[in-house]
Amino acid sequence: MLNQTIAKILNEIAELLEIKGTPFKPSAYRKAAVALENLKEDISLIYKEKGAKGLKEIPGIGKSISEKIEEYLKKGKLKYHKELKDETAVRQLITHFFETKGLSLEELKRSAKKRKIIYSRFTRPAKQLLELAGSVEKSGEAIDKVAEWAKSRNLDYSIETVFKKWLELDRLKPKEVVKKPYFRGDPMVWSETKRKWYVISPDGEWLEFAGKEGEIEWRIMK
Repeated sequence: MLNQTIAKILNEIAELLEIKGTPFKPSAYRKAAVALENLKEDISLIYKEKGAKGLKEIPGIGKSISEKIEEYLKKGKLKYHKELKDETAVRQLITHFFETKGLSLEELKRSAKKRKIIYSRFTRPAKQLLELAGSVEKSGEAIDKVAEWAKSRNLDYSIETVFKKWLELDRLKPKEVVKKPYFRGDPMVWSETKRKWYVISPDGEWLEFAGKEGEIEWRIMK
């Protein structure tokens, strides 16, 4: 069924409109997407039987969106969707960068409005990264790799960090998380020969652990 495919495109349009800062329209596209997702009959069959009129009769889908659905059914693509993706490419990238920092689009907008974040400061490096990577998708993947690598080392990172690490992106690996066992604050060791856990006392003495596995505390070592 094409219903889910078209619904996904409509949801993407809603997200792009939000990134662009267009009010009201995103909710209309999301409403139409839900209508398609809940539609039991294949949208292509409805169009085949009733044409454009049948699309407009679907609750939750207005005239403008029904025309876009018709365009997709005829051509297998939607010009408006592509135009929005191209128009918001830099904003998509900046939004994605801040999402890796744990900041949602709404939080980003509020911070930019209060001048806590100078949005224009990120426009130029985002454009440069887009030119270097060739697409929003590849640019986003590069940011993700740098973010994962930096976070595992408690390092800060910027879009410019991607440029610095560009030639070694394939070799960037997150720092391995090392966990060590403790019991009531004292470190523990596992003896392979005796197949037992031992607790190391403050005096360095190995005391056989008589507790349960669930009592062992695993601490991440940084």
